[in-house]
Amino acid sequence: MTYTTRIRRGTVAACTALVLALGAAAPALAGDTQPHVATYTQQHTQRGELIASTPLSKLTSAELTKFLEGRDMDASTVRHGVRAYRLTYRTVDPQGQPTTATGLFVLPDSKRQRLDLVSDTHGTMVHRDYAPSVGEDFGRVAPYLHASAGRAVAAPDYLGLGKGPGKHPYMDTKSAVTASVDMLRAARSAARQQGRTLTGDVYATGFSQGGQVAMALGKELERGVDRHFRLRALAPVGGPYDLEGEEVPAVFDGRVNDISAIFYVSYFLVAQNRLHGIYQDPSEVFRAPYADRVEALFDGEHQEEDIVKQLPGTVKELLTPEFYERMQHPTGVLLDVLRSNSDSCGWGPKAPVRLYAGAADTDVPIANARSCAADLADHGVRAPVLDQGPVDHFGSFKAASPKIVRWFSELQQGR
Repeated sequence: MTYTTRIRRGTVAACTALVLALGAAAPALAGDTQPHVATYTQQHTQRGELIASTPLSKLTSAELTKFLEGRDMDASTVRHGVRAYRLTYRTVDPQGQPTTATGLFVLPDSKRQRLDLVSDTHGTMVHRDYAPSVGEDFGRVAPYLHASAGRAVAAPDYLGLGKGPGKHPYMDTKSAVTASVDMLRAARSAARQQGRTLTGDVYATGFSQGGQVAMALGKELERGVDRHFRLRALAPVGGPYDLEGEEVPAVFDGRVNDISAIFYVSYFLVAQNRLHGIYQDPSEVFRAPYADRVEALFDGEHQEEDIVKQLPGTVKELLTPEFYERMQHPTGVLLDVLRSNSDSCGWGPKAPVRLYAGAADTDVPIANARSCAADLADHGVRAPVLDQGPVDHFGSFKAASPKIVRWFSELQQGR
């Protein structure tokens, strides 16, 4: 459960300035900006079917370097410029019903026709316009980095974010994975439209919430969810892999800072209640006056800083005494929800795995990565936990991302 715009104990004004700084626009794609629309009929729709590919931006290698360095990112891996597109595609909702989703597709501006594919899954976002295919900010840093190294990138917005309908089912691993698999399928079609071919080799990475999604996506790929794709490597960063055993306990023992804890807990409970009925009335969970406002805050249209201003300073002030205790000793539906979203590492990947984390992370403590590594070890897989040092949550992303780009390149060249 990770709050990607990194609200901390500082002032809301400082957070707002950070969001604005990250939102500086990159150059628009010159020429035709109309979407390439795939024809389809309702009778023949299928998961991953590409509905539209809309050009978003084109950056030269020099412009991309400036974009990354302006966000305090190491740009030494940049080899190519990039072209970015918003893909709209068919997928399913948490109940398995047909819906649509969007995502960011990025191609290197190179002469290579056959490209490997990186799946990059983003961290927690609450406003739909922060999603990679809409917001020209944090959500594009990793996709641009990977594409500039010579690989295509598919970065799903997830359900209910970007231009997709409905509300985001936050921390619902199953639907995040289906949206991610279907984004890979849509990327195959979009690549063909641009005269490129995807090899089928997939390198999966993701940050924060997306780190957990990346592990679960890798599991499905190795199970053969789509014969066109082969998992080649997994490199998640700062993922909340163990909600039951590490992340939720860390909210209550002080390892997660108060502002992030408030944000994650309220977002998680509201979103999961829409899916699983954790409570019938918000007053069963949230104290007054927060019970009357908390659900409306997570409608995909509120900014993070606006939400934080309308919530208290601690989780204890947010939750009723009864539910405060229940969160620490979950039972029933709540326990089922936590467990069902805590098993992304309970399998034995054939592809190599590296787990990146930061020792000073107070959003997703490094114990999550160590728990994931232990689960993988139980399945005969050695996955090193690569400590990025005394850095916070976003600092772990900044430190790890260029290293992951280099590692993927080494693996690709070694095949």
